[in-house]
Amino acid sequence: MTAAAPSEVLQHFLRLTADGPSEAMADPFTTDAVFETPYLPPGAPVQEPGRDAFRAHLQEGAKLQKFTAVDHVQVHETTDPELVVADYRLHGRVLATGKQFAFDMVMFARIRDGLITWSRIYSNPLDGAIAFDAAEGLLAAITAA
Repeated sequence: MTAAAPSEVLQHFLRLTADGPSEAMADPFTTDAVFETPYLPPGAPVQEPGRDAFRAHLQEGAKLQKFTAVDHVQVHETTDPELVVADYRLHGRVLATGKQFAFDMVMFARIRDGLITWSRIYSNPLDGAIAFDAAEGLLAAITAA
């Protein structure tokens, strides 16, 4: 059986994301995959090495937020056949407050044999700080640095 094309794997991940965060979102990753989110708040890990670490990250995220949709999806193939890029909007709500959010995201993913071996996701940290009522804390962390 032939492995799914990288763009199909990434689109599958985004379909899982639309109903997340859930442990199932880790399934398309290899056991030793690296998941990077460089724009998380200060003190949060920038890199999650391994599918189990990513799964734990998702479990913690599910306590804070519920994703409700992924739209405006554009998947771009690159000259590297294993590397794909997705541009999308992630909708959800903060569980503690019910506040709705919509984050514009960009994801780079390296996919080999139908599984994600590495990913890096970018979003605007100000959007997250506003959604989670943490803008003052983010500003304090930035100005203290």
